[in-house]
Amino acid sequence: MLVKKGGGFKGSEITPYDMYLNRRAFIFGAAAALALGPGSANAAQPAGQPLKATPNPAYKVEDPPTPLKDVTSYNNFYEFGVNKEDPARLAQTLKPRPWSVRVDGLALKPQTFDIDDILKMAPLEERVYSLRCVEAWSMVIPWIGFPLATLLKRVEPTGQAKYVEFTTLLDPEQFPGQKKGLLNIASLDWPYTEGLRLDEALHPLTLLTVGLYGQVLPNQNGAPVRVVIPWKYGFKSAKSIVRIRLTDIEPKTAWNKSAPQEYGFYSNVNPTVDHPRWSQATERRIGEFRRRKTLMFNGYADQVGSLYTGMDLKKLY
Repeated sequence: MLVKKGGGFKGSEITPYDMYLNRRAFIFGAAAALALGPGSANAAQPAGQPLKATPNPAYKVEDPPTPLKDVTSYNNFYEFGVNKEDPARLAQTLKPRPWSVRVDGLALKPQTFDIDDILKMAPLEERVYSLRCVEAWSMVIPWIGFPLATLLKRVEPTGQAKYVEFTTLLDPEQFPGQKKGLLNIASLDWPYTEGLRLDEALHPLTLLTVGLYGQVLPNQNGAPVRVVIPWKYGFKSAKSIVRIRLTDIEPKTAWNKSAPQEYGFYSNVNPTVDHPRWSQATERRIGEFRRRKTLMFNGYADQVGSLYTGMDLKKLY
């Protein structure tokens, strides 16, 4: 993505984090009681409705969150088109209810979970992550969800399971970008698929995500359920998931199949590995004018670096 032209955003356009938390507390005190009702605080609601979650201070970052209007209007979601404004403009075609997610493959207890079952599976918490796009821009977003490991442990992966594959909904009527010939790039092999090694998927930083900024996920941000892996480039965080499959074979992922010379399976944020068409040593935060140095593993090296001990991260990019 490109940042807003004309010198960036004014400081007054960015809501301070403390103010955001106070405002959200007020909203939950009034609107949530009306919108959710007794005993249904985590029931799935239409996009824009409050979603109760407890902020987790362990995942707070120093930078203020990116303004909600930018998080919801400047997106990469090729199922809605290739332009950054396409998802917000076309996302009303997606119907996030009813929705279910099949979790199967190398699992002792494969199951299909309704979105309401997912929302009740674990206490929802808020985590503030910096999510970086491969195109050298980034956002700071307060995500709502719970560790993906909680869901995976419900199905009991077998000892043969080594990888996890995520599959996005395939429905050209809901996702106009999936219609043949619409994209002005080489068409992806729909449905969109992504994957992780099992130990990456079970890492506590990997979030099964159902909301952001104190509300249910908007359609253009991956409703009703997606994953967020903050130490990897944004396209690894599969959206609008309908299937999660445990396998012993490295999954074939959408962008790796489309352009293997540009998008590797791991896609860890790594300033020493350039994209073939641009440097990834620096990034531009949405709302800022100057570029900043890209941090190894997007700043989460202490937490996830041990996952890649002994690996050649330039070869396995």
